[in-house]
Amino acid sequence: MWASAVLLVLLGSFGANALDNGLARTPPMGWLAWERFRCNVNCTADPKNCVSEKLFMEMADRLVEDGYKDAGYEYVNIDDCWMAKQRDANNKLYADPERFPSGIKGLADYMHKKGLKLGIYLDYGTKTCGGYPGSLDYLELDAKTIADWGVDMLKMDGCYADVKTMKTGYPQMTKYLNATGRPILFSCSWPDYERGAGIPINYTLVAENCNIWRNYVDIQDSWQSVLSIIDYYAKEQDTLVPVAGPGNFNDPDMLIIGDFSLSVEQAKAQMAMWAILAAPLLMSNDLRTITPEYRDILLNKDVIAISQDNAGIMGKRVLQDGPLLPQFVEAWTRPLADKKYAALFYSRSIKQPLNTNVTMKDLGLPDYKKGYMVTDVYAGKKMGFFGEKDRLLVKVNPSGVVLIKAEP
Repeated sequence: MWASAVLLVLLGSFGANALDNGLARTPPMGWLAWERFRCNVNCTADPKNCVSEKLFMEMADRLVEDGYKDAGYEYVNIDDCWMAKQRDANNKLYADPERFPSGIKGLADYMHKKGLKLGIYLDYGTKTCGGYPGSLDYLELDAKTIADWGVDMLKMDGCYADVKTMKTGYPQMTKYLNATGRPILFSCSWPDYERGAGIPINYTLVAENCNIWRNYVDIQDSWQSVLSIIDYYAKEQDTLVPVAGPGNFNDPDMLIIGDFSLSVEQAKAQMAMWAILAAPLLMSNDLRTITPEYRDILLNKDVIAISQDNAGIMGKRVLQDGPLLPQFVEAWTRPLADKKYAALFYSRSIKQPLNTNVTMKDLGLPDYKKGYMVTDVYAGKKMGFFGEKDRLLVKVNPSGVVLIKAEP
């Protein structure tokens, strides 16, 4: 009754097609299966790593027992390849019964008992990217089905779909999610498909209908992939920054920290950059085997505090490649609540550490004449007070980052 009453108020205030579920007031945090586990459905040959309820239950256990839940990571998200190959006699989706014997409802109950939330994957087209049943022509039924299961987050992909119809199709799904009365965080892949098809993106419409949305290609397990995403966000920042805010965030894709490719320095850089971008922190790794140095990065409370700043403002690149910074070094800043700022310097150099030599004015901090108290976030140390003419000297390691917080 309470949920229905709230829904009626929201729909009356914002219109039936606007998504205002009260969720994602700060970037959502959690774990997502795709980058690490892909579409591995061979539970006979690889029972520990196949897409199954056992995998998601074990990740949930690790979130709770290893401190991730207490740090804010709350969603456990299923991606593609969870379904049976056909809908049932009533056209409803259902989980592969061998790999998910408890069904999605049973898995959601497991998460909720641990104080976690369950996310699931659908596709707007005729098939999912992995070839499982798509939601085209079944949007309303699928919205009701996942709500009945107790799902808390939906990622809707766009394989095997007519991209030209996404401007109407995704908002239609928003309407059906609203109508369930259950708050379900909506993650949309729609802008990425329009970008790929060369279709102009209406970000006002996207933000009205999605809590988070993908703009660019899937992340891969490589530093080069991380850099390509950062470059895209820098190139498009004047378009992307204005649409981000509480309830609505650009999603540069998963954290690959603790997987196979990133060094510790590169892992720190991805974590810091995602915090500056006000990006969702959705890990895709194996929490059962992750080593302590990577776990510590993911659990760094001071970096998470920047990510979760309640102003919800996305940061942007403000300096690169001289004359104020050495070649290969960039500076990004993000406004925080209470007139504070976060800033980072990251290096593309693979040869040697590089030094910065900038002022608060160079970084574009508005109260530079009054000055800022600066903290090195990863080091956890005060660097001192920096007035109008004081120069910030930091050493940035190869493929590394220095993240600072500046308080007026």
